[in-house]
Amino acid sequence: MTAPAPPIVLAHAAYRLGDAYAARGAPEPFVEVRSLEALEAAVAEAEVLVVSGLWRHSLLERAPRLRFIQSVSAGTDQFPKEALRERGIRLASAQGGNERAVAEHALALMLGLTRRLPEALRHQAAATWRPMIADPARRERELGGRTLLVIGLGRIGTRIARLAQAFDMRVIGLRRRPLQAGDPVEAVLSPDRLHEALAQADVVALACPLTPETEGLIDEAALAAMKPEALLINVARGRVVDQDALARALTEGRIAGAGLDCFHEEPLPRGRRSGACRT
Repeated sequence: MTAPAPPIVLAHAAYRLGDAYAARGAPEPFVEVRSLEALEAAVAEAEVLVVSGLWRHSLLERAPRLRFIQSVSAGTDQFPKEALRERGIRLASAQGGNERAVAEHALALMLGLTRRLPEALRHQAAATWRPMIADPARRERELGGRTLLVIGLGRIGTRIARLAQAFDMRVIGLRRRPLQAGDPVEAVLSPDRLHEALAQADVVALACPLTPETEGLIDEAALAAMKPEALLINVARGRVVDQDALARALTEGRIAGAGLDCFHEEPLPRGRRSGACRT
């Protein structure tokens, strides 16, 4: 007699989800898979699915018993919410799970650009000692005293703001439902004041969810509202930014640089650079 199939499927290409679940006692049987092919084979008997990057809409047709999906990531824009609702499948995000890591990564991108670390690495690889620079605009900069605009004051955005305070930055925020200003932000503006907020910022950090309202939020007009010396940091979703408009703004020197953790297409097509870039 064969054992019943495990009702929980843990699916991730790299994370050791099974170890984490087992460390908590694993009250229900589970199976762990690391590829789409293995997930397609395992999902038929699943009642609970823990997944993120391996998700495909076609899995719904293979999973008649599915009742609950736990996203491994904070974002849930990859899931067909209406189709899940029709099937009575509940969806939960991992909001806050990567709060520290993503916020610290945003600060790393800021520091990488202001301290011109990509350029320093290129000089090191070429065994070149950079000469002294007379033009202040081309030298390394400090974060202290600069204004940071955080777009999206959820857990990640709020932590970015708090970390920025430690660097003596002035922090303002943009939020769909504005709250009263207070630690760690000096002012909170509504989305209809986006261009006003962008004009104040030396650094703009995107930490908002991808929604119909935020898709393409940083477009040609938004980039035009930014200071020429401003930096853009994106740790939200790639589609929050119009990538072609950003590439033009960087090439033409209309903003000083961008640190990108996410893109429209991931991984990037061969030949396109990722990470931090500047003009």
